[in-house]
Amino acid sequence: MSAMKAKKMTTKGLELLEKELEYLKGPKRREMAERIEVARSFGDLSENSEYEDAKNEQSHVEGRILEIESILRNVEIITEDDFAADEVGMYAYVTLYDQEFDEEITYKIVGPEESSDTAVSMESPVGSALMGKKVGDVVEVETPGGKVIFKILKIER
Repeated sequence: MSAMKAKKMTTKGLELLEKELEYLKGPKRREMAERIEVARSFGDLSENSEYEDAKNEQSHVEGRILEIESILRNVEIITEDDFAADEVGMYAYVTLYDQEFDEEITYKIVGPEESSDTAVSMESPVGSALMGKKVGDVVEVETPGGKVIFKILKIER
């Protein structure tokens, strides 16, 4: 069995995962146990959709707990100091020129647990293609919507 690759993560991403794990192991597990107990009280389990739904959700919660625990055992904390000031790295604001739409767009590069509409995960197709690149570089990215070509205009920290 080969060693699992370390999951690169920011301290904020680590904190978010630890909080999610704490919630799932505490309040969420108690909520699931209560739902199952209430559903059991409805009688015949073979035709009890509430019981089936609660057991399915409990399975999902337990799977997520195992997933988070696995990630936390193999985490590597990264910071913006791990990247040169003139290259795309964590927490950099990257202004790109999108050739197809003839527009500029700015993204913040973040860890996978922190992505949003304006923040791109370093593990996403766009984020991983930009990591380590410099102003002036042209980057082609295969996205679910097709190939996108960006030119890096500016990198700010």
